[in-house]
Amino acid sequence: MAAGRKRAPAPVWSACRASLSAAWRDKHLVLFSAEHTLVVTALLWTLEVAINLWVIHRVTYTEIDWKAYMGEVEGVINGTYDYTQLKGDTGPLVYPAGFVYIFTVLYYITDHGLNIRLGQYVFAGFYLITLLLVFRIYHRTQKVPPYVFFFVCCASYRIHSIFVLRLFNDPVAMMLLFGAVNLFLDGRWTLGCALYSLAVSVKMNVMLFAPGLLFLLLSEFGLMKTLPKLTLCALIQVVLALPFLLVNPVGYVSRAFDLGRQFLFKWTVNWRFLPEEVFLNRYFHLCLLIAHVTTLSVFALKRWTRSGTSVWALLKDPSDRKEVVPKLGSNQTVLVLFSSNFIGMCFCRSLHYQFYVWYFHTLPYLLWSGNVKKLAHLLRVLILGLIELAWNTYPSTTYSSLSLHMCHLIILMCLWFSPGPAPLAQDTHNKAKRS
Repeated sequence: MAAGRKRAPAPVWSACRASLSAAWRDKHLVLFSAEHTLVVTALLWTLEVAINLWVIHRVTYTEIDWKAYMGEVEGVINGTYDYTQLKGDTGPLVYPAGFVYIFTVLYYITDHGLNIRLGQYVFAGFYLITLLLVFRIYHRTQKVPPYVFFFVCCASYRIHSIFVLRLFNDPVAMMLLFGAVNLFLDGRWTLGCALYSLAVSVKMNVMLFAPGLLFLLLSEFGLMKTLPKLTLCALIQVVLALPFLLVNPVGYVSRAFDLGRQFLFKWTVNWRFLPEEVFLNRYFHLCLLIAHVTTLSVFALKRWTRSGTSVWALLKDPSDRKEVVPKLGSNQTVLVLFSSNFIGMCFCRSLHYQFYVWYFHTLPYLLWSGNVKKLAHLLRVLILGLIELAWNTYPSTTYSSLSLHMCHLIILMCLWFSPGPAPLAQDTHNKAKRS
């Protein structure tokens, strides 16, 4: 009988072994060459397991919204499906239906919300999953030098606090969002849109990515093939909300997607330098909305669209376009999504401390994508540090909010003057078939 064949090494193990070999060969460049992202992020992720355990056991848990969440879902468990009647310790339920289902599961896992330590372990798991998803994006794009990833995870007190010391719903929404971005990079657009819609159903902030996602879908599929994917997103929202829509549809929509909700001045991180009456003024909010829409439109027309390509060509089916629209590469996909969200953050009516997680993990990519030569590595790291300092200043001050806006402006200008990612005729990471 012929000798048994040796089993081929698993692809993941082969990739890891190749990465380790390359890292050892170029050990003097490990922290500065994006090729070694996989090795550095694997080490940092392992370190994060220990850091999260330390934070849970050594840093005092602070109650802010967890009991309110549990009170809100308890109302649903007890049979109340009128959204206007659902409330917790801190006020009415103002999140979409996906939030209710996810936190109902957490309600039962944590013994009706009483076992907070177990809840912290669950959120530590969310944190580690989010890091894996984020690191995979950075590995695929290879834009950011590996030493920066230390600031993405280990050095941020506020992000650890949001996940494992506050148990906010924002991290859950962002975890699902980064999962959707990974699916887009794999070419699984339909499944990615479904996961994106689930993220929106947890918290409405994920809609800041929507303009960028719409642009990418039109670029990849044209209008007619984009419509089914948008329909899927809407259908998921309807199905999840159906028990509440059947009881009080107006109440559900007005509470879960309340675009006019007023924020308290005492919690604002970004507008502390304004008088409170200006902060609360509806005309100020309208100006921010106009600035947001205008900036998005200009970026879509001038920065996201390839030179010489008409934005109207995106509405046509790719096979019917006279102008050749280059295939989406990983960097183009990520840049459009992350910059769409970042523009929304720049013009938010108010940013609260837990909102930091909305864009924290995207900041290094945005800074290193703005390939302005005068913006050296040290200056980029300084901007990250100033943003972290602004979000850790409590209560916020005139100087902390002004410095945050200055950093936002620098990043926005760098994105505007950046040449953008080069078009890719064949992106090796986008060979997965369209779905």
